[in-house]
Amino acid sequence: MIPAALVTFAILALGGALAVTGLVRSRNMQVWIGTWVRWSWKRRSSRRPPRRHVYFCFADHYEPYGLGADRERAHARVARWVNEYPALAERHRDSFGNRPRHSYFYPAEEYDPELLDALAGLRDRGLGDVEVHLHHDNDTPENFRRTITGFARTLHDRHGFLVEEPGTGRLLYTFIHGNWALDNSRPDGRWCGIDNELAILAETGCVADMTMPSAPSDTQTSTINSIYFALGRAGCRKSHDKGRPVRVGDWSRPGELLMIQGPLTLNWKEGKWGVLPRIESGELSFDAPPSPHRIRLWGECAISIEGAEEHVFIKVHTHGATEKSMRMLFDQGGFDSLWTELERQYRVDADHTLRYVTAREMVDTIRALAHGAG
Repeated sequence: MIPAALVTFAILALGGALAVTGLVRSRNMQVWIGTWVRWSWKRRSSRRPPRRHVYFCFADHYEPYGLGADRERAHARVARWVNEYPALAERHRDSFGNRPRHSYFYPAEEYDPELLDALAGLRDRGLGDVEVHLHHDNDTPENFRRTITGFARTLHDRHGFLVEEPGTGRLLYTFIHGNWALDNSRPDGRWCGIDNELAILAETGCVADMTMPSAPSDTQTSTINSIYFALGRAGCRKSHDKGRPVRVGDWSRPGELLMIQGPLTLNWKEGKWGVLPRIESGELSFDAPPSPHRIRLWGECAISIEGAEEHVFIKVHTHGATEKSMRMLFDQGGFDSLWTELERQYRVDADHTLRYVTAREMVDTIRALAHGAG
């Protein structure tokens, strides 16, 4: 006869295991949690460089017309940024005297010349830059290529954004995919439609993709906390799931696309009910404002390139044009808290330097380090 207590324990243990499995799958953590376990073990056993240089990029999925906003609301959203962001940024400096810089990934499908002219004013004051964002669905390679190159040309010729590649005149841009569905990575094929999107991005002048991480979306890659090269493969979805790590002395090869990921880890300290960890994906929103612990976790993810581990890249993201996000960033002190804590942890510490960078500046820094500068 099996003791009743043992039966009860077995039932509870099985129930707990099923509950954990259900939680993991409900958050699509099965895609990356195995990588996280291996990454966490390796990080804990690795020796940390004695001095670290931290580069911080705020990548904004900046959608003034998002959530069905009309023209009046979209313009009011951008006007608030133009009117309030400069004064907030003026109060903060990195280790080199630079003010915070914001990267506005503006959606091609929301093109409004007046709004982009307004953002150009912030760019001219050294407060940020505009890059390329796109939401699309059931697209074709031909239309995607036409959309991306046309929008890049408009950003450059009409508004002075982006730079031309020396010798070719091709416009260079960084990219964030709408709805996280880069390279047709949703299992249902929605919000993209192009199986070899990476190849078209590389062909049309994309110097880096900054879509990841996308957790808890099922578009999340198994590769986490990395800077790497991905190579598009014809007829293959989610080619960026794995790739070749960027190393000092070994830059890109034909057709490869640079992938710059933001932090992805588990936040046990600020978990739900003090038991279940939160997924830390570097997202800042009304429901996920910055905190000292979150900012510390970003640095502990230690995203870097091989051979230059003392240079740490922190890229976080938001949907900064929504009223709820602006309430957190502007009204509730989100920007001030973010920058104050970054400067406290990484600027005034003798073991660190902090540099505020745009998306393009982050790419340029990574390229320079890979070529041995630093």
